[in-house]
Amino acid sequence: MKIVLVGAGSAQFGCGTLGDIFSSEALAGCEIALHDINPETLGSTLRTAEEFAAAHSLANKLTATTDRREAFRGADFIISSIEVGNRFQLWDEDWKVPLQYGAPQVYGENGGPGGIFHALRILPPILDIVRDAMDICPEAYIFNFSNPMTAICTTVARAFPEARFVGLCHEIGWLSRWLPRILALPLGDIRFRAAGLNHFSCALEVADRHDGRDLYPEVRAKAASFFARDPGYSDLFDDYRATGRTDCFEAFDKGDVEGPSRFEWADRRLVKFMLENYGLLPITTDSHFGEYLGWAHDVVDHRGILDFYDLYKVMLSQEARREIALTVTERVVPIIEGIIGDVGYEEEAVNVPNAGLIPDLPSWIAVEVPAIVGAAGVEGIPMHGVPKGYLALLREYCGVHDLVAEAVIHKKKDLAIQALLANPVVHKASGLRELLDRMIDTQKPWLDFLR
Repeated sequence: MKIVLVGAGSAQFGCGTLGDIFSSEALAGCEIALHDINPETLGSTLRTAEEFAAAHSLANKLTATTDRREAFRGADFIISSIEVGNRFQLWDEDWKVPLQYGAPQVYGENGGPGGIFHALRILPPILDIVRDAMDICPEAYIFNFSNPMTAICTTVARAFPEARFVGLCHEIGWLSRWLPRILALPLGDIRFRAAGLNHFSCALEVADRHDGRDLYPEVRAKAASFFARDPGYSDLFDDYRATGRTDCFEAFDKGDVEGPSRFEWADRRLVKFMLENYGLLPITTDSHFGEYLGWAHDVVDHRGILDFYDLYKVMLSQEARREIALTVTERVVPIIEGIIGDVGYEEEAVNVPNAGLIPDLPSWIAVEVPAIVGAAGVEGIPMHGVPKGYLALLREYCGVHDLVAEAVIHKKKDLAIQALLANPVVHKASGLRELLDRMIDTQKPWLDFLR
């Protein structure tokens, strides 16, 4: 068996995913091919992996190459996590330039005008990755961790409908942290399901795993007081510190970088609003939910968003230590194990083409739903009875993803303009063509195909 890591030069992704694979008995001895366009970081990840494998007497075959097509030869599974350019410089441009043209974004990474520019930038190289895979190893499963997830998965499914392409995101894990504390029950006693679009998803079912009793009324009754106590990010960061990975906090601890005195939970107000007006608990924790809503700018905690962004920038901008640990941090390895072992277990969240999984959304949109994982692959579970108010919010953004996909596939500037006009975050029509021209000039290496 051969697993390929695309973007393996990233210390966080490459070493973290290697640790997940090395932890798996089912994947013992498999070949792992590391691929990145940066030979220096790629070589560093390979050396770290070889040293770790030798120290733990692991039999995995390890290779590394900057030649993607070579890496893909004989691949069974491809795990991809890429970005282009300087992530935070481009993110700042995505977020702040549209503000000058009257688009009140709350974040600008996945939704709003910023999400459109991010998608326009990253989709061409991702389509190149999938094109090579379909040419060289068409039966391989491709797992994507890059954002904007819904735009990527929707566009790939349209361009390469036969590709075994699955988007994965760990946001769903917050329900595992929140629900036991809200309900005062062990996690093993709770069954939950969530669905929607990536970073725009809500819990739809919460039940007692043993007797099937509906626990959502209790969640609605208790959630407001629970979140009012502000669990914030402090418990998450305490857990992170406990692993010994304190390097990303050193600048804050020493006072070298100005940051928040405590880690506010930026989505508190928006979650409260959704519970009060829709009776639904969003699963996001880092302000992405509000990127898709025209009214979110009026509701969200702007100070909390900016504080979190400052911290996140420090966490990811500092040079990460290249360390591998025998632990499972993401869900991709259990999914691979489920496929090769025909396990038939329920995975909490995957991003796949809708095709009727959420009946009132377009068939072509990529939805985030639970799935059954077995020898047949990753099969989404139909989610019926999604509340109409929530469906209306989801439908409002589907047209944006449709136009972004068409703009990238056909390289049409006018379709990118129409995607901006269709975006619920955009409230002014004048200046949008000038905004797009400004972004093409600023991000020419990636957006010049629209000129």
